[in-house]
Amino acid sequence: MLKEYATLVPHLRKYRLRYMAGLLCLVVVDASQVLIPRYIRTAVDTIAGGRFTLDAVLKPLGMMLLLALLISLGRFLWRYFINRASRSIEAEMRAQLFAHIMQMSGRFFRDTTTGDLMARATNDIGTIRQATGMGFVSLVDGVFMSSMILAAMFLNNPAVAGWVILPLPLITALILLFGKIVGKLFKRVQDIYGRLSALAQESIAGVRVVKSFVKETHFLGRFSEINLEYQDAIMDLVKTFGFFFPFISFLAGLSTVLLILFGGAASIRNRMSPGAIIAMLSYLEMLIWPLMGAGFTVNIIQRGAASLKRINEILHTEPEIVVRPDARVGIPRGDIEVRNLSYVYPGAGQAALRGLEFRVPEGSILGILGRVGSGKSTLLKLFPRMLEPGEGHIFIGGIDVCEYRLDALRRAFGVVPQESFLFSDTIRANICFGAELSDEQFGHVTGLAGLDRDVQLFPQGWDTMVGEKGITLSGGQKQRIALARALAINPGILLLDDALSAVDADTEARILQRLLAEREGKTTIIVSHRISTLRHADHILVLEDGIITQQGTHEALMLQTEGFYAQIAALQQLEQESCAACGEGEAAHV
Repeated sequence: MLKEYATLVPHLRKYRLRYMAGLLCLVVVDASQVLIPRYIRTAVDTIAGGRFTLDAVLKPLGMMLLLALLISLGRFLWRYFINRASRSIEAEMRAQLFAHIMQMSGRFFRDTTTGDLMARATNDIGTIRQATGMGFVSLVDGVFMSSMILAAMFLNNPAVAGWVILPLPLITALILLFGKIVGKLFKRVQDIYGRLSALAQESIAGVRVVKSFVKETHFLGRFSEINLEYQDAIMDLVKTFGFFFPFISFLAGLSTVLLILFGGAASIRNRMSPGAIIAMLSYLEMLIWPLMGAGFTVNIIQRGAASLKRINEILHTEPEIVVRPDARVGIPRGDIEVRNLSYVYPGAGQAALRGLEFRVPEGSILGILGRVGSGKSTLLKLFPRMLEPGEGHIFIGGIDVCEYRLDALRRAFGVVPQESFLFSDTIRANICFGAELSDEQFGHVTGLAGLDRDVQLFPQGWDTMVGEKGITLSGGQKQRIALARALAINPGILLLDDALSAVDADTEARILQRLLAEREGKTTIIVSHRISTLRHADHILVLEDGIITQQGTHEALMLQTEGFYAQIAALQQLEQESCAACGEGEAAHV
């Protein structure tokens, strides 16, 4: 359990002065609390003697008042120092977790749900904050308070104190058992909460699909099932607490019975004064908190360990893509060369790509055609190392891409993926995501992406909010905003992964015409299912089952009439002619 806390050592070392200051204030508070019963004893014995002056009573009362003021000040200060340190650790750990997640590659996000990551970054980090805050306080407070109270009790009357503390070993054994049970129960609670968060996030993100298939009842049922499971897990934890704390109070009450029994007998024999009995009773009442606090401490430490284990599972997961310490920092330029490139997804039985070899001269256009699942998107992800190609397979300007720092390598690319992701911000902010643009530059990239005609359709122009994931826009508009975002960084290599599939053929032709006119030595790699798009490429690859089955110019591939490229071209040409004929027929009928 405690080994999980090794992750916190650097943070605890950083804030050691705050913890030391808080610890000092905490000890002062505990010592002051232990002193108060001594003055109660003096006051009671003075009054019980029958002959006393007002000054004799006021003196211990005045000391008790001063101690109460010191306790109040000390409690404020230890809360300030320790809680401030724990909040700082919480913020740093959340930032550390987020930074580590940002370094992870695609495989990690395939294996870990967003909802579970959110649960770890919120619930688990919050629990760790409690362990480094109130957990630390209750641990130190319990040790110091218990020690000082027991010492004061034995100094008061060793014989009676020996009888009074008889239930304490049983309480200690119960606390240890309680800690083991709570640790297992709390980990189960956090795991179920992660599943619940994942389902909620997935359902809300895909609410349009859920509604279109009328599956609201299905998802409500799944949510209710996990929610009830979470409730049951929480109730198991509540039942454990519900049994433990009252039972501890009962055992503490036995100590009071023992005090009355043996303390009363000692008082009858004049071996214990009335004030000493009252002081001993005060000590017992004070001892209840450390005893209860011990269970509280074990609970927080166990919960913190369970949460730290979940956080450490993420932090100890190494990024799949490793960067060399002496990696190049310059942005790569030059011809792209692929040598004997293969790639197998983890856990897949078949390679997505097998033995690819080709060359893309700088400033040229490479087109890629292939069926769904032929490896086109996988190939594009390997260039900027979104997936790890391995050394000796992809070169830019004769230098292996694995020799570059990831940030330097990826600055060379402007990527427009199949699924265009937009942030919940304005259209302008989404386009300027990667670079600050002047009004002239902004107008230029939006014109290249064919958005200049759409601006009148947006309620607030370029300052229109697009909603979460661009929910307020059409598929074609989202694709063109994503294209403008990629063009805004002025990349040396542009990767278009079926980036205009949701755009009509005329708009696509107009966009491509503008892009070709603005090439200026930039390398472009286009994945598309439309021959009308690929015909502009200088060289075309045809992928089937992860291998290159055809390559050449559009004209050369069209001459290979039995090839996949020519067959697709013929089918698309036939489709266009059929549509044109339908249009003419409808016009004649009208």
